[in-house]
Order: sequence, then C-alpha cells, then structure tokens
Amino acid sequence: MKMVVAYIERESFDPIREELLGLGFLSISAWDASGSVAEPTTIVSYRGATIENHLRPKIRMECLLGAEHVSTVVETVLKHAPERRLVFVTSVEQVFPTDTVRHGEDVIAAAG
Repeated sequence: MKMVVAYIERESFDPIREELLGLGFLSISAWDASGSVAEPTTIVSYRGATIENHLRPKIRMECLLGAEHVSTVVETVLKHAPERRLVFVTSVEQVFPTDTVRHGEDVIAAAG
C-alpha cells in the first residue's frame, strides 16, 4: 500500500478531486494547510508595527491506494496543479481498511 500526499493551491483541488472520483478513487482526504515561504506574502501595518505573513494557504490532500495506482494519482495532481505544489509518495505498512481503499482492481472490503 502507498499513500500519495500533495500540498496544492486551493483552486486545484476540485478538478483533481473530480478526476480521481471519475477514475474510481473514492476516498480522498483533504484539509487546509499553510506553507511557509521566505518572502512575505502580505505586509501590513497595525498601530505603527509592521506585520509580515510568511504563510501561503494550501490544501493537503491524501489518497491511500495500491502501489500500481500511484502514477495515476500523481499524474492527475501534476496535471491540475502545475505550479507551487509538492507531491510525495510514502509506503504504508499496515491499514485497517474501509470500503473505499483501492488496491489492485478491487476495493478492500470493510472489516467486521
């Protein structure tokens, strides 16, 4: 099993999600994240003090799947998020499955 993790711009998430759902990847986790950058993204003054924000809003997306599907998910993310994205793949040693984890051509059955 593998897990693909991607940090993407917010506007890239919906096209990625729609394509992956169409390809049969039914379980995609996502939540708000922030990426730190060297140059400030905003600079404001408040009561005489300068405040710099070095965070850029992102979406962290995760998809758990069989190793044979990694390239499909990675290529989909790269196609819809061509800039300012980070995608990595990590091995998953053990999974306590749900009915939405895709492994091979099968969906792993829910325990219980």
